[in-house]
Amino acid sequence: MKTIILFALSMPLLCFVGYAQETETNEDERKVSAYILPEVLLTNSGEIVNTKKAWENVRRPEIVSLFEQHIYGKTPAAKLPVRVVVNTVDQQALNGRAVRKQITLYFSDKDKPKMDILLYLPVGERKPVPVFLALNFEGNHSIHADPGITLSERWMRYDQVRGITGHRATEASRGARAERWPVEEMLARGYGLATVYQGDIELDRRDRSPDDIHALFPKPGPDDWGSIAAWAWGLSRAMDYLVTDKQVDAGKVAVMGHSRLGKAALWAAALDQRFAMTISNNSGEGGASLYRRNFGERVADLTRAVPYWFCKNFIKYSGRENDLPVDAHALIALLAPRPVYVASAVEDTWADPKGEFLAAFHAGPVYKLYNLAGLESDQFPEAGQDAGKGVVGYHLRKGDHELTRVDWWYFLNFADRHFKTRKTKAFSK
Repeated sequence: MKTIILFALSMPLLCFVGYAQETETNEDERKVSAYILPEVLLTNSGEIVNTKKAWENVRRPEIVSLFEQHIYGKTPAAKLPVRVVVNTVDQQALNGRAVRKQITLYFSDKDKPKMDILLYLPVGERKPVPVFLALNFEGNHSIHADPGITLSERWMRYDQVRGITGHRATEASRGARAERWPVEEMLARGYGLATVYQGDIELDRRDRSPDDIHALFPKPGPDDWGSIAAWAWGLSRAMDYLVTDKQVDAGKVAVMGHSRLGKAALWAAALDQRFAMTISNNSGEGGASLYRRNFGERVADLTRAVPYWFCKNFIKYSGRENDLPVDAHALIALLAPRPVYVASAVEDTWADPKGEFLAAFHAGPVYKLYNLAGLESDQFPEAGQDAGKGVVGYHLRKGDHELTRVDWWYFLNFADRHFKTRKTKAFSK
C-alpha cells in the first residue's frame, strides 16, 4: 500500500515520473513536485497493520528504529545516577500568584553536566495540576523578569542581543523572552510551567562542550545521537523529576517546543510515552514538516548548517528526501493515541506550514486504529482557523517564525479540552 500525493495537477502526468533533485529553495506551491509517502501501516516485511496490537508491538518499534538509524540517532540506553537537589521554593512568587521551585539535576558525581529546572505552579490548588514542559533558548531567567530566577551561567548562542554579552547572560537578560511565555495566564488557567535551558543539556553549536550530556555517552558512529535527541533526552529527565513532585499531575504533562526545540519535543514524546500531550510550534524540516515536499528548508540546508542536530547517516538524504524510509507523518503517528497539536505561521515559509499540516493529517490512520479522530480534512486551513476538533489539532497563525500569545491561546484551549481542567476566563488572542 502506498499513499500517493500529486501536486501541480495542471502539469502533464509524465512530469510525475521520477523525482527532481532540487538545489534552490522553493517557496512556490506551483513548483512542489509529486511525492509518495511511506505507508505508516505497512510493516517492513510488507504486512498490513490493522490492529492496535500489531501497531504497538511491530510497526511502531520499526518506525522508531528507522528514525534512530537515519535521522536523529540512537539515544543511549544506559541510565545515569541522577542526583536531585531542590535549591529554592518560594510559596508566594509573582506577587502571590505562583509557587516557584528551582531544581538541579546532576548527571555525574561532579558539578557538571547538570540541568536546572524552573517550575511555576498556581497557588492555592488542592489537587495536582497539569504542567507544560518546554525547553527555552536563552536561559530560565529569560522567560520572566522574576528577580528570583537564578541567572544561567552557561554559554548562550545568541550574542550582543537581549542582554547577552560575550555569549553569557547578564542581569539585562531577565525577561528578555517573556513575550513567548504568558506565565500568569497559564497559572490563571490552572496550569504549571516547567522549563529548562537547552544549553544545560547540549550547547547549540558544532564544537561540543565537555559539560554537554554527550560527554557522558561517547559513542562514535553513523547513528550516534545528535543534539535534537540529546535535548529530547533532557526533556525525559525533567519528566523523571515531575513524576516525583506531588503538586504535579504526572498524567497530564504536555511537552511543547518551538522551532528546533519543537523537533526535540516531538522526538521526546515519540520515545517517552509518559508525555500525555505534545505541542510542536513552527518545528519545520526535521520536525513536523514533510521531508518529501520540496518547499522551504530541505535536508541539504539542515546538514550544511546544523549537521550536529542529527546523526551522521542523515546527510545521505541531502537532495534525496524521497529515499528516506520514513517521513514526518510517521513521527506524529508515533504519538498516538495521545493528543498532539501542530502549529504554523503564514510567513514562516522556511518551515513549510502546509507540509506541517499535511504531516499531521497523514498521521490520522494510526489514530483511527484507536477509534480517535485526527484532522478531518486535507484542505489547508485559513489563518486563524482551528482545524482540529479531535485529538490531532492544528492552527495557522498570521505572522512569522515565533512563539506568541496567540499560539498559547490555542494550546491552552486544546489542553483544556483533553485534560478537562477547570476553565477560567481565557486571555485575549
